[in-house]
Amino acid sequence: MRTLIALIATLIMFAPPLSAAGNSPTLEQIKKSGKIRIGYRQAEPPMSFVDGNGNPVGYSIDLCSRIVTAVKTELKKPDLSVEYVPVNAKTRFSALSNNEIDILCGTTTKTLSRGKLVDFTQLTFVTGASLLSLGENPVKGIADLQGKKVAVVKNTTTIEVLKGALKEALTDAQVVPVGSAMEGLKALKDGKVDAYSSDQVVLIGLVLTSSDPERFAVSQELFSFEPFALAVRRNDADFRLIADSVLSHLYRTGQIVQIYGKWFGRFSKQVPEAIKAVYVINSTPE
Repeated sequence: MRTLIALIATLIMFAPPLSAAGNSPTLEQIKKSGKIRIGYRQAEPPMSFVDGNGNPVGYSIDLCSRIVTAVKTELKKPDLSVEYVPVNAKTRFSALSNNEIDILCGTTTKTLSRGKLVDFTQLTFVTGASLLSLGENPVKGIADLQGKKVAVVKNTTTIEVLKGALKEALTDAQVVPVGSAMEGLKALKDGKVDAYSSDQVVLIGLVLTSSDPERFAVSQELFSFEPFALAVRRNDADFRLIADSVLSHLYRTGQIVQIYGKWFGRFSKQVPEAIKAVYVINSTPE
C-alpha cells in the first residue's frame, strides 16, 4: 500500500500542470485558430459602435480589449489576432451558441431567462430604459406619450418593459418596432414617431455622436432596471473566469474610472452612485 501511495504521489508531482486552455473549449479553439472573435453592436454608442474610420469602439469594446490581453497572456500567444463580428439584437445570442463569436460585447442586459442561452460575466454597467425626443416637442416621460408613437428596437428587453409601463400608466401610445437604434433615430428625425425608447445611456450616446445634438432631448425618467454584462458560451467556466478576473481587476484598481471618463465624461464628470456600487460590488478579490 505504501509503495502504491508513493507511486501515485510521484506521478502527481511530475504530471504537467493543467492549463485553463485545456479545460476550456473556447480557449482551446482560440489557441488553435490564432484568433478571438468579438461580437459587438454597430450602433449602440457609447457602449459599442463604429467610429468615423470604421473601427469598433466604445466602453464595452475597451473592456473586451483588456480581456483579449489577458487571453493572450494565458495562452502565451502575444500575436493572437482579433476579429470583430457585427451582431444585432436578434442574432447576438445565437452567434454565441452557434460558435460564431467567442464573447459578446455591447449593451446586453443580464436576465435569468437569458441565462438559459448564455453565461454572463460580472456586471459592467447599470442603466434604465428612457425616451429620446426632439427638443422642439420634448417627451418628458411615459405619461407624455398619450396618443403618440414611440419606436423601440425589436428583440430587446426595452420593448417589453415599455409596453408594461404604458399599460401601468394607462397611456394609449402606439409602439413601433424597428430593426436598430439608427432606424429608430431616423424615424424620430423624419417625424414618423414622437419618441424613441432605449436604455438611457444609449440614448445619450446617440445624441453625443449625432451631427446636431442640440436638436434632441433625453428624458430623465427611467422605467426599468437594466444591468449590463458581457456574455460568453454556457458552461465554459475557465473562459468566463478570465473575463471576470479582468473586470474585477479594473474595478479594484480604479482603472475603470478612466474608461468611464473616456466615454461618459462629456456629460457626467462624476461616476453616478449606482454605477459606483456596481464597481464596488463586483471588485471580487483574487
